[in-house]
Amino acid sequence: MAIVFCKIAMILLLVNSLSFSGVLSLGINYGQVGNNLPPPEKVLDLLSSLKITKARIYDTNPEVLTAFANSGTELIVTVENAMLAQLMDPQQALQWVTTHIKPYFPATMITSIAVGNEVFTDDDTTTFIDNLVPAMISIHSALAQLGLDTYIKVSTSSSLAVLQESYPPSAGSFKTEVSVVMSRLLQFLSSTKSPFWINAYPYFAYKDNANKIPLNYVLFNPNSGMIDPYTKLHYDNMLYAQVDAVIFAIARLGYSGIEVGVSETGWPSKGDANEVGATVENAAIYNRNLLRRQMANEGTPLRPNMRLEAYLFALFNEDMKPGPTSERNYGLFQPDGTMAYNVGLSALSTTSASSASISLTSSATKVKN
Repeated sequence: MAIVFCKIAMILLLVNSLSFSGVLSLGINYGQVGNNLPPPEKVLDLLSSLKITKARIYDTNPEVLTAFANSGTELIVTVENAMLAQLMDPQQALQWVTTHIKPYFPATMITSIAVGNEVFTDDDTTTFIDNLVPAMISIHSALAQLGLDTYIKVSTSSSLAVLQESYPPSAGSFKTEVSVVMSRLLQFLSSTKSPFWINAYPYFAYKDNANKIPLNYVLFNPNSGMIDPYTKLHYDNMLYAQVDAVIFAIARLGYSGIEVGVSETGWPSKGDANEVGATVENAAIYNRNLLRRQMANEGTPLRPNMRLEAYLFALFNEDMKPGPTSERNYGLFQPDGTMAYNVGLSALSTTSASSASISLTSSATKVKN
């Protein structure tokens, strides 16, 4: 036990060795997997009305990049997983950046390139995982060659399934089968001062263990929470516990100065009979409470002085997404622009300029024919 406490103490020193000053923003995924969604110009109007200043798309859709030009909206764009093998080649990466990024920048404020999404847990993970870091290196080198690397970061998003252990947070560790590539990824992120993004959904944990996990704990409602037995840190919600588990996992591989952000999180407003907790009420509570905490500039218990950047999923309900009913019901808005439920975005848009801005994340995944 003494050895365990010693190791935890060393990790705590690592993860608290740096402080960060993040942009005050909340992200919202703007998905395009639907046949009844408004065009990018109308989406921009909606974002402008809500004073949303950041966006993320999961491809390099030229219609979106063109529509968002000169809007003042910052964009994160994404390389699809299937492109990783091709973009390992430095010349192919240079051609990709020259074609998909350079023509739009700086009129369109592209701030980051996400290379793949959930590559470590993709159905074709054995094909993609070894290509991830080489593709990231090639894309970063292409940006540097074009003089854009100081303006545009390169990263990727992973699911919580990369963790072997996540409870308690201080036990956080990566699965053995991904640790080698994960170390290479962390080395790249550390050297380029880029964040580690995680897709974290407390809803999934609750759905699978509703008889064991208190609903108030996952919804950010008042509750007794839990205390990590090793760090003695108190957690009053699952999302922060999940993020700190990732921070501990990163530290166990020897990296301390990497910011961890939540690239996706949300709650479905409707689900199938076996999707426990997927209701309008719970979705509204989860997203509203997260919004309030974001506006309070909260950090996690492990990094209380570093504001956690998080991206809500999603802007619209998307009628063509495959899978269970919940997959088509994460949106804050209906495709016609009416609210699926109110989380306070309209009220937030009327706050003063000194208040934190909202950012938008877009999963512009193309629908396969």
